Amino acid sequence: MEIKDILKNQKILIWGYGREGKSSEEFIKNHCKVSALEVYEGDISGIDVSKWDVILKSPGIPMLERRPKFTSQTELFLNRYGDRTIGVTGTKGKSTTSSLMYEALKACGKDAILLGNIGKPCFDYIDEIREDTLVVFELSAHQLCHIDKAPFISVFLNLYPEHLDYYKTVENYFKAKANIVTHQKAGDTAFLGKNVPELETFSNKVIVDNVEKCNRDLTLKIPGEHNRLNAEFVRRIAVDLLGLDEEKVFKGMSEFCGLPHRLQYAGEFDGVRYYDDSISTIPEAAVNAVKSIPDVKTLLIGGMDRGIDYSLLETFIKERNDIDFILMYETGKRIAAELAKDGGESLKNLILVKDLREAVVQAKKKTERGAAVVLSPAAASYGYFKNFEERGEVFKELISKEAVLG
Repeated sequence: MEIKDILKNQKILIWGYGREGKSSEEFIKNHCKVSALEVYEGDISGIDVSKWDVILKSPGIPMLERRPKFTSQTELFLNRYGDRTIGVTGTKGKSTTSSLMYEALKACGKDAILLGNIGKPCFDYIDEIREDTLVVFELSAHQLCHIDKAPFISVFLNLYPEHLDYYKTVENYFKAKANIVTHQKAGDTAFLGKNVPELETFSNKVIVDNVEKCNRDLTLKIPGEHNRLNAEFVRRIAVDLLGLDEEKVFKGMSEFCGLPHRLQYAGEFDGVRYYDDSISTIPEAAVNAVKSIPDVKTLLIGGMDRGIDYSLLETFIKERNDIDFILMYETGKRIAAELAKDGGESLKNLILVKDLREAVVQAKKKTERGAAVVLSPAAASYGYFKNFEERGEVFKELISKEAVLG
């Protein structure tokens, strides 16, 4: 059944009026004749559920338990178009993998659409979907939390502790993401990273744990072994499962130049190279950034503290006395304090600053010509910036100002 037919003649409440809420309102006004339509932005306690037939919840609103009448764009979309959707999730790498998948499909002449967490809401693309269209859908845990239908091809790249301010426990976070696989049916396929916990599903499971083929035959413009693993997921789907031409698949991926704020080269100033990895919100991302960029001398870390474990990053800091670590904001203070308690007070490579501006000033002073400075915060941006995009843009403005770098 078409989505517009499901919503027709219903009394609909749109809960949340961000990008997706506005998209839902626009879609309903243009496609559906409904009995009632209202927008609500308050707490769930202010919703009289008895008044409504359908409550369209925006993904950023916390609600861990599933409730009758509550649904979402993602759930409605997958119920209608799941049989042509390649869904991609994971704590890190889902935007890049989705983009590589899209480029590979386009290079093979497929009619493909890239949507979801990476771009505009899925309802915005419904009019563009034809019988032969393949949909690449980047899916966050928030979008997956309450779905009851999964894509026919699902990708679950990896799992690290994240969004614990929302989900409270890693188990809740994993359960939300796991819906991309657990709701698949027989005949569907799930491609899983090696650190994804065991989960039950009727679909065929494929573990992706090596990049030998992509290492040998694929040239990528985006750096890092983790991106080669992302490319291997795409190769397994496009070539091994869908039977597409490998040469064309590799050509499409090789022309992808990367996404903003993901190990993005931000320029060279006074002989020092700067990289914007503002998307980094977990310790593993910061460690990968150092491993992916040549000659890193200075790493900028810190942001909002969401209670995740920083022991991996703290161990890395103690091991890498060749790198200066500039710590800022809440998590910067916490990491410095935890290192001090663990006998790290004698570390000479730690610099604690107030904010990103001071971090850039210190990076300028500490980093010699020929080396690289990387912003890879391993923490959320909220409370200091609107989002990670704004944080990355501010970083690029700061490094380009003569007042700072002159």
